[in-house]
Amino acid sequence: MNSKILNNAINHLNKDKNLKKLITKYDRPVFKSDDNYFNALSKSIIYQQLSGKVAKIIYNRFLDLFKNQTPDLELIIDIENINLRKIGLSKQKTEYIKCLSKYFHETGNSVDFLSLTDIEIRDELIQIKGIGQWTIDMFLMFTMFRTDILPVADLGIKKAYKELFNLKDLPSAKEMIKISKPWQPYRTISCCYLWKLLDDGDV
Repeated sequence: MNSKILNNAINHLNKDKNLKKLITKYDRPVFKSDDNYFNALSKSIIYQQLSGKVAKIIYNRFLDLFKNQTPDLELIIDIENINLRKIGLSKQKTEYIKCLSKYFHETGNSVDFLSLTDIEIRDELIQIKGIGQWTIDMFLMFTMFRTDILPVADLGIKKAYKELFNLKDLPSAKEMIKISKPWQPYRTISCCYLWKLLDDGDV
């Protein structure tokens, strides 16, 4: 994501008094370019439903399985499940990583994701076992750099909403969408600041 877009986003989000507090307090988000889509999606699968600290440990163990810490699709397909389980992956996530590897080995590298809309990317990825809306949202936000993604299923974002807006309970998806309307078209960037409220070591 280039600096001009990020500057425009921050200027826009500063209009919200609650977000302005976070923007003033925390550093600007950093978006690192990575066109290795398998790596991005496998990382999101590993991070599903785990704290950032725990997920980071398991992900680094995953990378250590490969030469130069670069995942190899054929190696993953052939590797014994027990070896993936030993690094901390659950039985389900082991299966998901295998399915993702087969997808990219057989199909994924021929898909031009950059040319697809958000909905088209969702429709493509949802076919892969283990890829749900949260993982798709992470892919759209941090790999495709789509600026207006709101991951309504993300527990961290829900907790940040509750804290920032002094809500009694965690918000529903409908409430989150309603509150976030003034942030459009930069909800991806707003979420980066919301996560910082609950930084568990790997935001």
